[in-house]
Amino acid sequence: MKKFILFFLLFPIYLFANINLIQSGPMLGYSDMREVLLWIQTKQSCKVQFKYYDIDNPKDVFLTDTFRTKSDNFFIAKLIANKVLPGKKYKYDVLINDKVVKLNYPTEFKTPVNWRWKTEPPEFKFAFGSCLYINDEMWDRKGKPYGGEYFILNSIYEKKPDFMIWLGDNIYLREGDWNTKTGIYYRWTHTRSIPEFQPLLANVHQYGIWDDHEFGPNDSDRGFWNKNTALQAFKDFMGNTEYVFENEGITSKFEWGDCDFFLLDNRWWKAPNGLKDSTKPYFGEKQLQWLIDNLIYSNAKFKFICGGGQILNPLQVFENYSNYSVERQKLLDAISKYKIKGVVFITGDRHFSELSKLTLNDGTIVYDYTSSTLSAGENKKGCSENNPLRIDGTCYDSRNFGLIEVSGDSKNRKLNLILFDNKGNKIWNYEIKETDF
Repeated sequence: MKKFILFFLLFPIYLFANINLIQSGPMLGYSDMREVLLWIQTKQSCKVQFKYYDIDNPKDVFLTDTFRTKSDNFFIAKLIANKVLPGKKYKYDVLINDKVVKLNYPTEFKTPVNWRWKTEPPEFKFAFGSCLYINDEMWDRKGKPYGGEYFILNSIYEKKPDFMIWLGDNIYLREGDWNTKTGIYYRWTHTRSIPEFQPLLANVHQYGIWDDHEFGPNDSDRGFWNKNTALQAFKDFMGNTEYVFENEGITSKFEWGDCDFFLLDNRWWKAPNGLKDSTKPYFGEKQLQWLIDNLIYSNAKFKFICGGGQILNPLQVFENYSNYSVERQKLLDAISKYKIKGVVFITGDRHFSELSKLTLNDGTIVYDYTSSTLSAGENKKGCSENNPLRIDGTCYDSRNFGLIEVSGDSKNRKLNLILFDNKGNKIWNYEIKETDF
């Protein structure tokens, strides 16, 4: 009896101790009909496992494999829940050293619906944004902090998107970071560990690309000598599906409902900005041909192409795709030639937001929805740029995030594009019907 009482008294301490072993996460990675990626980072070597069950059938409990976290990748575990079924919502728990950790927020994930030839395509919504700067006094420049108002992460969580797409500059490597594995992994860890991040990570599936600030120094390109270390760090900390090119960049793709999502790499093959050659690569020949082939093949109602920098804005400023004019034209010509409908570029980088619209030679219409910045500095000059493709009323130069709702029956699908400020207040929305392309 005394042993039982002692255990009862110590049990909350055991739980608290296990919470203290978590560095960041848990995080939801990709979700497919037959498996879901679950991610967590601990503070030291620990035995990690996840248990999960269908919320409508809690008696059938499943367990992932176990994994002991190690110091060589900063104690990260990536485990697969492979006993899932399509169109279900699951509750899950983290087990550290064989004990369930009680968190002060929900931990749930969902799987996509198996709808083809059975029902109408599902309605869903996804959030996106770019430029997440988390202050770090020891490594930051003097003066006013560049980052702030991290509550935007909770504002995104409160919208309950099915998934989130990170559009680059998801961390900001500092001078002390990019030359070493220790520095690069420290910066990812520092960003991921803030408390405002945790509910969003734990309940919204996460996908992403990179831009210069998680790849290397500002405006870094294919020549950055330590890009292989940056690549491994990205793969360790992100939850994307399989990568297209082995050991070359972060290109990947996933499906949700009747939509395809192309996650592009604008760093691995990108030529230096200062190279005076109109044919210089941005996405690179190999990746661009892969994209064009898959756009031709795709029968998705909407095709979302995610890139770090603006694609349609024709002004040759900063790192816009227009600075790589020959390659940009090749992509737009292919969309026109093969009459690829439903293309929406989703981009970041610029520290202001806007929606651009371009009509191609054959009458096909493409859009570019830029959302930036999440918590980094604001570009108060962005809206004064004379982008001739900007849709009136869509430029916003304060911290923000984007959200797209996909709805309608199979013959009348539509998109509702929404921009929110960092408190979750709607700034504007713009509806696009499938017939508008």
